[in-house]
Amino acid sequence: MREVKKLIDGYQRFHKKYFQEQPEIYNSLFEQGQSPKFLVISCCDSRVHPTQVMDTMPGDIFVIRNVANLVPVNEVDGKPHGTSAAIEFAIKHLDVKHIIVFGHSQCGGIRSLMEGDHLDHEYGFIDPWMEIAKSAKEAVVNDYADEDFDAQCIMCEKASIQVSLKNLKTFPWVKERYDAGNLFIHGWYFDIESGNLFGNKGDQFVPVKDLAFIS
Repeated sequence: MREVKKLIDGYQRFHKKYFQEQPEIYNSLFEQGQSPKFLVISCCDSRVHPTQVMDTMPGDIFVIRNVANLVPVNEVDGKPHGTSAAIEFAIKHLDVKHIIVFGHSQCGGIRSLMEGDHLDHEYGFIDPWMEIAKSAKEAVVNDYADEDFDAQCIMCEKASIQVSLKNLKTFPWVKERYDAGNLFIHGWYFDIESGNLFGNKGDQFVPVKDLAFIS
């Protein structure tokens, strides 16, 4: 149970910091509720925590995590849609002003998608979910057939972010706010090896420090 003790020790440090040394932070969040300005759609990967990478405080960002940080197209069919429900909550209830699709290198979901028929097993839930990014895979395989597999995976990781950015606009209440200039949509890519963070500038990804909104 040593692994569990590590988590409990971490909780105790957290409690000391935020409920003994700086109680005003959670007191305010309790009394006034949450009002984050950012929705971050991130991968489940244990190496990529948006709150750590962006060094945010409690209450700063509303985070959705799923395999490969994907956004599905809008489907109103009466069935449960976890990611879509969370996006709707962030937009309609929290009134966030920014959506960041936060991808990363060495994404296992994207690698599984790229391997496709070469896999010797099937995933009952992962395979259908990764179909969301199928168009990204097809574009990479067609346009960069001469690249090695690892390079293609990196390209697909970035291309899938663009797919999710496009899919966000299939939700009418996202598109309405985006078209009115009341909502901003960003695609970011975190390189686990170097620690560098990139943002989309059209179809390209550039260091976030080079983006226009950085002063």
